[in-house]
Amino acid sequence: MSELIRVPDIGNGEGEVIELLVKVGDRIEADQSLLTLESDKASMEIPAPRAGVITALHVKLGDKLKTGDDLLELEVAGDAATVPASAAPPAPPAAAAAVPAPAPAAAPATANAAPQDIAVPDIGSSSKAKIIELLVKVGDTVTEDQSLLVLESDKASMEIPSPAAGVVSALYVKLDDEVGTGDLILQLQGSTPAASAAVAPPAAEQAVAAPATAPAPAASAPMPAATAAAASAPASTGKVHAGPAVRQLARELGADLAAVTASGPHGRILKEDVQLFVKQQLQKAKQTSGTGATGGAGIPPIPEVDFSKFGEVEEVAMTRLMQVGAANLHRSWLNVPHVTQFDNADISELEAFRNAQKAVAEKAGVKLTVLPFLLKACAHLLRELPDFNSSLAPSGKALIRKKYVHIGFAVDTPDGLLVPVLRDVDQKSLLQLAAEAAELAEKARTKKLSPDAMQGACFTISSLGHIGGTGFTPIVNAPEVAILGVSKASMQPVWDGKAFQPRLLLPLSLSYDHRVINGAAAARFTKRLGDVLADIRTLLL
Repeated sequence: MSELIRVPDIGNGEGEVIELLVKVGDRIEADQSLLTLESDKASMEIPAPRAGVITALHVKLGDKLKTGDDLLELEVAGDAATVPASAAPPAPPAAAAAVPAPAPAAAPATANAAPQDIAVPDIGSSSKAKIIELLVKVGDTVTEDQSLLVLESDKASMEIPSPAAGVVSALYVKLDDEVGTGDLILQLQGSTPAASAAVAPPAAEQAVAAPATAPAPAASAPMPAATAAAASAPASTGKVHAGPAVRQLARELGADLAAVTASGPHGRILKEDVQLFVKQQLQKAKQTSGTGATGGAGIPPIPEVDFSKFGEVEEVAMTRLMQVGAANLHRSWLNVPHVTQFDNADISELEAFRNAQKAVAEKAGVKLTVLPFLLKACAHLLRELPDFNSSLAPSGKALIRKKYVHIGFAVDTPDGLLVPVLRDVDQKSLLQLAAEAAELAEKARTKKLSPDAMQGACFTISSLGHIGGTGFTPIVNAPEVAILGVSKASMQPVWDGKAFQPRLLLPLSLSYDHRVINGAAAARFTKRLGDVLADIRTLLL
């Protein structure tokens, strides 16, 4: 017994057939998926209500269906043996609709066809929606149901289809206009041969147009998905075919739909295409910003070496913090032209003052190290030399000077380097800076430092004085333009004009972005920093 299978209840609206999972002659089971429908909000598979053999298909890829529309004819159990399942027989007249037939020639448009004004249909709201994409222009030939533009409201985005075929003779709207139900969009000049021919005839007309003796090869061997997508994709016209849900996903992920490869029917972009595109871009970014010498102006990668052939080895995974830090440093090194200025600061008097204030500091509950003095002195110079308290604008043609003074300081933790930020350093006392620096350093070592506490720095200090060394070349923490490296102070003989005097000298290493800071400015900075540290009282002037 033959039974007509219809679209079950899919709610209000309609969906487009984006995938046909069966063909004429297939024997199917109950609940087996027949096809996939995609609406503006979701995609769904339509299951078979019962088992049987498919004798006719009433739909094709790209058809738009709603609840109750005809899907296919099924020879149910008991009579199914009359239709062989192993091979599709010559298509009966009823199945001819499954084989696209040449469309009948369209009647040519009359030269005086009256133009038709197209308005925004009922969009289900009295409020306006913004035009975020115009899909046609004056002179374009459009087919019925072809998308004209994309609207976006506070709650959703939607494509507005053309109610008729024709040529766009006038546009009444532009990008970012806000329109509502009934507002005019464009003017269509009556149907053209090209527009009419592009509209496929209904399934019933195809059945009449198809020769009764023609076999149905398309039903016997489905084309591979990738090949079918390529074959059905229209020639590139610069337009992007994607539903509102896909467009919204692309906007959320920052994906350029024009660069996404479509795998859906008729060159339509699916959500999976956008997700794959974003994944590929992230993989490319990871490859070009990794810790090795890869990426950045085509730098060749370091050859892989099998170290085990030289002896025993062990591979130890880098912590997440180390990986992120390495990537950031690599990016800064590739993007910033680094220069380092070296100098020594005489901190003999500063050290004497610091030791004299130990009791005061202990009473305040803090330990007074050299770091608060460095922070205070650098804050003074960032005000005095504002180019050091700036960042290069994205255009590369201006400086963004900051009216605040936030300074980061590097903290060595078991998991890697962290840089907490002290805010408004120029407005705080030495004891306040000592207390806040100690608190932030402890949070960094105990993994309690919040992301906000590591953002907004104008300048960074990296001190290795507690470890040792006579100097190093720190990497600028972009988008900052300079970083101060501090090594271990040591007693050295300094000539005072009459004799050598023992003085405590602190090695300074100032790395800077040479696009913003020139050598003379860097030398002035380290010279002034040395002067200020030599007599901390000058900060009061």
